[in-house]
Amino acid sequence: MSIFLSHQSADEQWGQSALLSYTDQGITIHCTTQPYLETIQKAGRKIESQGIYDLTLAGEGWDLEANWHFWLGYRHPKSYHKAKIHWSKLNQDDQHELNNRLSIIDWTRNTINQPAEQQSPEQLAQMSIDLITSLSNNVKYKLICGEALKADNYMGIYTVGKGSVREPVLLELDYNPTGDDNFPVMACLVGKGITFDSGGYSLKPTQFMETMRADMGGAALVTGALALAISRGLTSRIKLYLCCADNLVSGEAFKLGDIIRYRNGVSVEIENTDAEGRLVLADGLLCACDAHPKYIIDCATLTGAAKVAVGNDYHSLLSFDQSFAQQLLTSAQYELEPFWQLPLAEFHRSQFPSSFADIGNSGLPNTAGASTAAAFLSYFVNNYQQNWLHIDCSATFRKSATALWATGATGVGVRSLANLLTQLQ
Repeated sequence: MSIFLSHQSADEQWGQSALLSYTDQGITIHCTTQPYLETIQKAGRKIESQGIYDLTLAGEGWDLEANWHFWLGYRHPKSYHKAKIHWSKLNQDDQHELNNRLSIIDWTRNTINQPAEQQSPEQLAQMSIDLITSLSNNVKYKLICGEALKADNYMGIYTVGKGSVREPVLLELDYNPTGDDNFPVMACLVGKGITFDSGGYSLKPTQFMETMRADMGGAALVTGALALAISRGLTSRIKLYLCCADNLVSGEAFKLGDIIRYRNGVSVEIENTDAEGRLVLADGLLCACDAHPKYIIDCATLTGAAKVAVGNDYHSLLSFDQSFAQQLLTSAQYELEPFWQLPLAEFHRSQFPSSFADIGNSGLPNTAGASTAAAFLSYFVNNYQQNWLHIDCSATFRKSATALWATGATGVGVRSLANLLTQLQ
């Protein structure tokens, strides 16, 4: 089936506002309203829903972004493997970029969509290793698992993950295209990799737990972003830290009132076991600081508060460094991906007090949950006021289909973060 683009309205028989029209030659997408790329994405979603799997993108207007946005809408987690799409003819550079997006961003979406039973913390870490090492030989990595985490004093990941029979894991990966072990690290990426989040003893209700296969979306995002940046010719040294664990209920699971003591001396009282993401990220951020990078970026499906603020439509960005935040927003604008900055101020750092530890892991009532979560993480970043970004991944996963997206992972953010990595100096 041939798919054509047109900036003319459909014939009257289809209705002048019709998105699609049909002839013996194929299907025409009528791009009569701005933004045109959104129209193409909606058309892709609609064509897939009609069970049409053998397609040729034909005629004029099919540039790189038109091809890509058609795929964003068309791709469905149940049917994408059936699709036989003949992409439009692109120049060599654009075809290379399209192929890399199809490979790497689809890897991100597939990884997030994977059922939790089929993806343990160690499997998530190994899949990330396999992706990065498939793109470059200049990679070293180390996995720290189970009791070794406790021995090495990674108490956040260890504590959250000890309630599961599947061991928690910290992945430390070093992409160093120079081959020089003494070469400075430009940036560290830290990702939350909770492969299933029941909420622990602060148990989630069913309607909030059913999508928790996607609670490792931050880990998948930073891995995909590093991979895409490498495919675009990244020359900087980047370190990747994935903090992987299940958050389950058992006789071994951590409990309310427990206290975690971190390597930097900060103690944390557990007030809510469902605020576990910040506990594992704390270890990853401490590792990042040990590498003395110029920049630190962490990504996590961290709070419901961020989704309340921006829905599933934007990733939430929080930072004390407005200049660095603007760099990411500029990259996001260039890559046509939606990010929205939420407030983060010094006073947020005082909004999670504890009577028994330095801080609690849950903010005071009636405070900004996304902001206090980011402020919590700042206790584990040496110079939190400069060169640190926190991304609360609100746009990672769609619980139900929309006009633009099928149910499931979106891959949003991979392009923007890859763009930023290639710009950093």
